[in-house]
Amino acid sequence: PDQVTVDLPSSGWSGRSAPTGAGLGLVTGYKVNGPDKGRVRVVLSLSAPAAVKKSFTVPPDGSSPHRFVVDIERASADTGALAVAIAQPPKTAAAVGATKVGIAPLPPKRPDVRRIVVIDAGHGGADPGTIGASGTYEKSVTLAAAREVKSVFEASSRYKVVLTRDDDFFIPLRERVAKARAAGAELFISLHADSMSDHSHRGASVYTLSEVASDKEADALAAKENKADLIAGIDLSNENPDVMNILIDLAQRETMNYSARFAANLVNELDRAAKVNINPHRFAGFAVLKAPDVPSVLIEMGYLSNPQDEKALKDPRQRRGLAVAILRAADRFFSE
Repeated sequence: PDQVTVDLPSSGWSGRSAPTGAGLGLVTGYKVNGPDKGRVRVVLSLSAPAAVKKSFTVPPDGSSPHRFVVDIERASADTGALAVAIAQPPKTAAAVGATKVGIAPLPPKRPDVRRIVVIDAGHGGADPGTIGASGTYEKSVTLAAAREVKSVFEASSRYKVVLTRDDDFFIPLRERVAKARAAGAELFISLHADSMSDHSHRGASVYTLSEVASDKEADALAAKENKADLIAGIDLSNENPDVMNILIDLAQRETMNYSARFAANLVNELDRAAKVNINPHRFAGFAVLKAPDVPSVLIEMGYLSNPQDEKALKDPRQRRGLAVAILRAADRFFSE
C-alpha cells in the first residue's frame, strides 16, 4: 500500500491508544497502532507512491518537545516502493528495508565527487566595507583572501570552489545566498574584515547563525552588514520575509547544527595559524548565513581598525596560512 510507516519505542509512550486523524497534501490520514511488543507504529496513508527523502530528530527548544521529522516526496509509480522510516534501532531499519520493503534505489552519484564549497568575498563595488587606518579597503582584502582560499582548496583536488564574486562588483546579500544554493553548495563561507571603535581589538572570529546575537557587539555587527543592501538601492527591510513552513524551519535548525560543527573545527585550525579573538565562536543574524539547507559560517579574518591585523590581512603569507586553516577544517568537517 502507499504509506509510510514509522516504528518508535513504546517506553515512555503517553499518547492515546489507536488515535487517527486527517492528513494534508500527499498524506491522506494517519493512525497509531500499539503500544505492542515494545513498539508504537505510526502509519501515514498516502494518495500516491512516495519515498522518504530524509528523516531526522530535533531536540526540544523550550516550548517544543522532541520531534521526529520525516520528509517524504512523491515517487514514480514504477518504483513500487513502500517507504519505511524506523526511528530505533537503526540495524532493524536496514534489515526491514532490505528484506521486506524494497526501498527505491538512491539516485546515481554525480560523476564529479568533489565537494562543492562557495566562498563569499564580502562587500564589493559601490560597497567598500570598512576602510582601514592606512586606507585598506575591506572589499579588496576579502577578494584577495577568497581567491587564495579557492586556489588552496582546488589544489587539493577534493573540492570544487565557486566564488560569489571574482572581481570588484556589488552583489546583494540575498543573491549571494541564492548563488550558493544554485551551485549546490555543501558549505558556504563568507569572508570579512570589519572594524571596531576600540582599535586594540583584534583577532579572527567565526560567526554562525542565531536570531539572538551572542552579545551586543555581534548584534550590532550583524545589523550593519545586513543593511549593506541599501548601498545598491535595495532596501532589505522592505523585502517580503521568506515564508517557510515547519519543515523548512526544522531543516534550518539541522543546518545550524552542522554550521556550528564546522565552526568548532575552524576555530581550532585558526588558532594554530593566526591570532584569534578572545571569544572566537560567535552567533548573529547575518543575512548571508540564512540558507536553510547549506551549512554556513562568516569569518571575521581580523579587524582593519587594528594596525597589526591590517598588516597581517595584507600579507600574502598570512592569507595562505588562513586558507590552509580553512581547508583543514573543511577536510575534517566532511570526513565526519
